[in-house]
Amino acid sequence: MFTRKPTPNDTLDVAPVLIVGAGPTGLAAAMSLSRAHIPVRLIEQAPQPSPYSRAIGIQARTLELFEQHRTVEPFLELGHRSRVANLYSNGQRLARLDFDPLQTRYPYLLFLPQSDTERLLAGHLAESGVKVERGVALTDFAQGSAGILATLRHPGGRDETLRPSYMIAADGAHSIVRHRLGIGFEGKSFDQTFLLADLQADCDWPDDEFHIFASNEGLAALFPMGGGRARLIGDLAMHEPAPDPGAQKTGPDIDECRALVERRVHHRVKLSDLSWSSYFRVNSRMAERLRVQRIFLAGDAAHVHSPAGAQGMNTGIQEAFNLGWKIARMLAGGASERLLDTYHAERHPIERDVLRQTSMLTQMAEAGHGPMKLMREHVMPALAAIGPLRDAMRRTVSELSINYRKSPLTLERALDGGPRAGERAPDARVHVVDGPLGRLPGVGCLYDLHDPGCFSLFLLVNPTGEDDIALAPATLTVAHAMRDSNLDGLVQSIEAILPDAVRIWRITDTSGDDAQSLTDNYGLTRPAFYLVRPDGYIAARGRVPADTQALLRHCETWFGAERADGGQRIPGAYPEA
Repeated sequence: MFTRKPTPNDTLDVAPVLIVGAGPTGLAAAMSLSRAHIPVRLIEQAPQPSPYSRAIGIQARTLELFEQHRTVEPFLELGHRSRVANLYSNGQRLARLDFDPLQTRYPYLLFLPQSDTERLLAGHLAESGVKVERGVALTDFAQGSAGILATLRHPGGRDETLRPSYMIAADGAHSIVRHRLGIGFEGKSFDQTFLLADLQADCDWPDDEFHIFASNEGLAALFPMGGGRARLIGDLAMHEPAPDPGAQKTGPDIDECRALVERRVHHRVKLSDLSWSSYFRVNSRMAERLRVQRIFLAGDAAHVHSPAGAQGMNTGIQEAFNLGWKIARMLAGGASERLLDTYHAERHPIERDVLRQTSMLTQMAEAGHGPMKLMREHVMPALAAIGPLRDAMRRTVSELSINYRKSPLTLERALDGGPRAGERAPDARVHVVDGPLGRLPGVGCLYDLHDPGCFSLFLLVNPTGEDDIALAPATLTVAHAMRDSNLDGLVQSIEAILPDAVRIWRITDTSGDDAQSLTDNYGLTRPAFYLVRPDGYIAARGRVPADTQALLRHCETWFGAERADGGQRIPGAYPEA
């Protein structure tokens, strides 16, 4: 039986991580850290949660991560699933993109008000003993090589001095932390003002499709929220005056929404029962760096952009999961400081791509003439008709295509099929041959085996006897002994490098015709290993025993504890695999 000493239920005896801002990004960062038993302080200056819907789209990749954190079910119960996107130009449908072919348990865009997302995440944290400290503001901070000194102001004016181990700034687009650190926020502001409105929209469209309308008048989009309600987004045409910032009116009224839909949506839509609305200006900006010593930027503090594609909130949540496990590994395992540098190396290029994509989509949808209109009406429909390009669009929108293949944290070795190192680890139906913590053999899903509080090492083997078919009966015992020796040696070595930080599973295919079989999703090579990071991405893959030593050196270099003299353990100073 492969074993692993259970992680203590108590949090580690280290200084807490201070998280500034309790929006979706800050809440996700706290989830990631608390799952790894790292103490956190999560402060939010606003005295009460925001009641407004704001960001509403939760992508498939984010739902997969929520599943791994065992918190996805409440989102699925409350959210509204939309499986098809439609793009129109002056009333004519140019493209239809359905999400059903996505290889995920969540082939749709889930619409849920941000207020509900924050409430569900905060509730999950409360079950772990972490609460949001509301009405608490960060008023001052300083840092040096030894740590951070932060001043917190509580309701009533009481000041508290805190010495956190690290600080995560998730305090929004106007981040005080970013300003105090002097980090550039480069980009541009679009000239136009946009409106948001949540209202009743009666029409004859299927309730699981959303619609984006481009016209000479401007942009309009309708996203179903369930029960006949919808989110309306539109831009004010260039000749329309922008709202007066000093006026009492904070958002469009129902008549303004009706007028916009009548001019731009060439279908019957009856609007009523406006519950919330707002104006906003679109910025496309990103921080020039995401780390300054012990302080990190995430979410809107690191990037702001057009809501096109529903990428912003999802990007922030995934940044939080990327950063959380690295800080946890530093505090719990004493890994090299270089591990924290990979946060910027991995996430900054993704942020840049998101800004480019959302900016281009916004300009294309708004274009009344010129090259962008030509691209929207002729080039985009032609591209969407090509199968592989349509698949790429689906994966990009759903964020399933996000990967860290160029990251220094990836070790890639050629296998016969399966995802590459740096890509997301897909789910699969598996038969557990052996596992940690007394897990009995049986059938299950790979996502149920992965714990985002630690690494998962999956050892893929053939069902007993299948890898010995070509051998004479007299040699079967020798073949099994060699196979078990290779696997057992790898297990002992990994556990020596990552004590209490890895769960090891020996898995094989299930019998029958499961649609998401291990072979379908992870290839044919046996025996093979896949090392999955706490954030659900593949850190390394290869063959056993050919690539075992490379795996051990890689884990030692990036994830193992440093020696007292500042170096890493010496490769080979553990049992040979």
